[in-house]
Amino acid sequence: MNFGAPKLIVMNRKRKAFCCAEGPNCVARLNHGLSDIAINWSGGLHHAKKREASGFCYVNDIVIGILELLKYHPRVLYIDIDIHHGDGVQEAFYLTDRVMTVSFHKYGNYFFPGTGDMYDVGQDTGRYFSVNVPMKEGMDDENYHSLFKPIVRAVIECYNPSVIVLQCGADSLGCDRLGCFNLSFSGHGECVDFVRSLGIPMLVVGGGGYTLQYLQFFAPEFTLRPTLAKRQENQNTKEVSFEVWLRTV
Repeated sequence: MNFGAPKLIVMNRKRKAFCCAEGPNCVARLNHGLSDIAINWSGGLHHAKKREASGFCYVNDIVIGILELLKYHPRVLYIDIDIHHGDGVQEAFYLTDRVMTVSFHKYGNYFFPGTGDMYDVGQDTGRYFSVNVPMKEGMDDENYHSLFKPIVRAVIECYNPSVIVLQCGADSLGCDRLGCFNLSFSGHGECVDFVRSLGIPMLVVGGGGYTLQYLQFFAPEFTLRPTLAKRQENQNTKEVSFEVWLRTV
């Protein structure tokens, strides 16, 4: 979901700074310690590859941003909560240990892009630096958080990144036209807040999101946290989620 023209907004909170800007400014501010959190909602095109466009993504701004971050940071952690696997980012850094990619996504039944099995763990020096958390239809807040929080916490403890890139695709929200999860606005936001609470400099980017009928979606209550009008049947049992967690961690 892309949001209009990019702007630069900077707010100082005591000694910490937050900025909302286009990609190059975001990365530059993080690299020079001018911001702790930088946001580029127009970014997040995680499917584009080195030699091809894919999945509505023609240039992988995430990969370009991470390459710039690597000039100043020894280790970059990439976390993806779009409903689709972050295949373009994983492919770009599959052979290195300087970037660890962690993707939470729908997998199976020919769901695009068809990659992201939990056994895809990287190669050569990048072996075990790609983490994939495959999920089934109907994933709700409780199930999602039971995987997201312990896995991210374990990754942080093991990898000790100096900066995090978080892709916040909105198509993992319930009722998205191309999605099949039941995540609420609050549940999605709780993942972002959890990563923020780790106190590591962070670049936040947008991503997927295909529900365009905003008026109908929010009516008649017009609240920021609407009740899901329809829910997918949750195929993620506690047993399945535990198995995924066990194999991943």
